[in-house]
Amino acid sequence: MYRIATSTYSFFRFGDDANPPVEDCVERAGEMGFDGVEVLEVQMHRRDNAYLQSLKRQALMLGLDLCGLAAHQSFLSPDPEVRRANVERTVASIELAYAMGIPTVRINTGRWETSANFDELMANRGIEPPLAGYEDEDAFPWVIDCIGQCLPTAEKCGVVLGLENHWGLARTAEGLLRIVDAVDSPWLSVTMDTGNFLDDTYAQLEAVAPHATFVHAKTYFGGGDWYELDLDYARIAGFLREAEYRGYVSLEYEGKEDPATAVPKSLALLREAFAT
Repeated sequence: MYRIATSTYSFFRFGDDANPPVEDCVERAGEMGFDGVEVLEVQMHRRDNAYLQSLKRQALMLGLDLCGLAAHQSFLSPDPEVRRANVERTVASIELAYAMGIPTVRINTGRWETSANFDELMANRGIEPPLAGYEDEDAFPWVIDCIGQCLPTAEKCGVVLGLENHWGLARTAEGLLRIVDAVDSPWLSVTMDTGNFLDDTYAQLEAVAPHATFVHAKTYFGGGDWYELDLDYARIAGFLREAEYRGYVSLEYEGKEDPATAVPKSLALLREAFAT
């Protein structure tokens, strides 16, 4: 039986609803019966050591693992200074995870940012054109180099980086695995997101499953904010078992229904799908 976690993102609501602090999300996860919590870094209102250690203690007392940190960066820029700043940001995220006892950090390639906004990006199914004068081929070496610069800190801290299929160059399994293969390090793996392959979903998930050390499981009760996929989690569980995956399955709830009711329903759905 797989351990089921939830991202603090599952309690984060866009629009007029408040962004609950991480400690509130941890409390809710414990009350609902999850096994672990993945922390979305942008939800952290504080980063001082006393706060980080209080989160570790809170999770321990609730019988939860702090099992993942979802960082945010973009290595997809022709400007070396922008890339350097994002390497430094990622190194800081690795050190933050280490201080919290978290063993893996989700990273992204970043995006070209040529879409007017996220709504436009989603309307185009995650596809956006490169900056004028550039192609995706130009950007792969940038991303590979930046990740390589983060690896010494990852190894020193014992924190595995998980490159997510999260738009940009990792929008497809082919692009994602091209980067992972080029970096070729035990400190870089894949964070497999079940909801971010909008085309040939199952074939692409099956392709990346052998490389995964963390899994995001999307649910959409009440309909999705931008889109929703009718995901067969029993089938996905089969891919993961075949790949001998043994890590966490972490809920990322993205529906319109109130998380107070939809997150427990999501937990029940995942428990059933991943139980056998």
